[in-house]
Amino acid sequence: MNPATGSELPTVTSLITPLIDVDDRGVHFEESFTSWRDHIRQGAAVAAALRARMDPGLPPHVGVLLQNTPFFSSLLVAAGLTGIVPVGLNPIRRGAALERDVQHADCQVVLADSASAAVVGDIEHIDVDSQEWAAEVAAHHDVPVTVRAAEPADTFMLIYTSGTSGDPKAVICSHGKVAIAGVMMTERFGLGADDVCYVSMPLFHSNAVLVGWAVSLACQGSMVLRRKFSASQFLPDVRRYGATYANYVGKPLSYVLATPERPDDGDNPLRAVYGNEGAAADVDRFAHRFNTLVVDGFGSTEGGVAIGRTPDTPPGALGPLPEGTEIVDVETGGPCPPGVTGEIVNTAGAGRFEGYYNDPDADAERMRGGVYHSGDLGYRDENGYVYFAGRLGDWMRVDGENLGAAPIERVLLRHPDVIEVAVYGIPAPDVGDQVMAALLLADGATFDVESFREFLTEQPDLGPKQWPALVRIATELPRTESFKVIKRQLAAQGTACEDAVWLVRR
Repeated sequence: MNPATGSELPTVTSLITPLIDVDDRGVHFEESFTSWRDHIRQGAAVAAALRARMDPGLPPHVGVLLQNTPFFSSLLVAAGLTGIVPVGLNPIRRGAALERDVQHADCQVVLADSASAAVVGDIEHIDVDSQEWAAEVAAHHDVPVTVRAAEPADTFMLIYTSGTSGDPKAVICSHGKVAIAGVMMTERFGLGADDVCYVSMPLFHSNAVLVGWAVSLACQGSMVLRRKFSASQFLPDVRRYGATYANYVGKPLSYVLATPERPDDGDNPLRAVYGNEGAAADVDRFAHRFNTLVVDGFGSTEGGVAIGRTPDTPPGALGPLPEGTEIVDVETGGPCPPGVTGEIVNTAGAGRFEGYYNDPDADAERMRGGVYHSGDLGYRDENGYVYFAGRLGDWMRVDGENLGAAPIERVLLRHPDVIEVAVYGIPAPDVGDQVMAALLLADGATFDVESFREFLTEQPDLGPKQWPALVRIATELPRTESFKVIKRQLAAQGTACEDAVWLVRR
């Protein structure tokens, strides 16, 4: 029971409250350590400084363009204490597009640090690294820490989607959604006051807030913040701060695995790592190399569908298809038989999806027919295990057949010289799409088109229509701040790029 609300569900406020007087655990950042007691007091001061600037008659929304600093965390604490709503703006946006997001989310104030100066541009904002802002917050240093009564359904944060397939949408994340995630991870991995949570994924993104920041509160241990993820500094940081838990999203596992291997890599305090979008081979290699438990889940910021691996889940699968979750034909809505790709939907309702802010059309589209449409493609095997097949935006129509990108990517990653791949469709000369793949090769590797064709021929689970027609040997891939590849940029460039492009499928 949550004594602050009378609800059995936790809130971010209920996670913060037990830490108000804790001074032997807290927040590590670079060379500094701040106890929870002082960190929460800073959060109260930040809240007071913001309230002094804001119109109480308008939504208390604060746009955020910040790296992972104690100030960002103190802003999240301020939100938990007072009801201020941080808005995690998407830093790949610029100019009019970013201004649109600020206005769409009804941000009264925008906070940016010096590292975000180029992003925020001419948009009116507060420079949180300035002496003027420091003085404003310091003026409220003695404000008492008061805790408002929060309900699980209260909005805690708005988090913009990554925008890899169009304009980002502001996902509503309630107190309950954030707090429950923190509690679940704490219970799942048996975390407690002696644990240290390492948070290097960006805090404007749901992964870091729900399964990073909230976990450090829920377990009542300590937290390590890193401004920006660094593969080379991951293990040194884990050892330096005694980190026992870490979160990730996207490619960071592979980036860490690409660092030089040492015989003592397994000698570290890390007990558990949780995230999503990690390649199955990377999950296994990371767990073995660093002597830790790695759990890769499946979900999105919206939270309408969640699929978890079980001990008997086959390699490459997301996990068993949960009750109420189905794979349906994109055009008819009917159930797909095993082996046939369709959209993953939640027929039981919205799940943890709580809507988009100020976007009823997007809400209606997501929940059309009373079913939550994830926009993710997948297929199941005869035993009910689900395999990810990409996003609806990745859907390719090749020779009259619909293809997902993810199964092709999994096959291409088997090539010994390929360290990363993005598969996408570009217009075919006649009708439909042709498959194109952008490859990142290992250092020193060169691409030989004939040997690559031989490799494709040897793959028993790669159909002839799945063969890439064209391969781009990329020097880098366009990414969001949360490491997702922006395929629409690759597709828009097609063959008109500076990288070498090879014709593979004759």
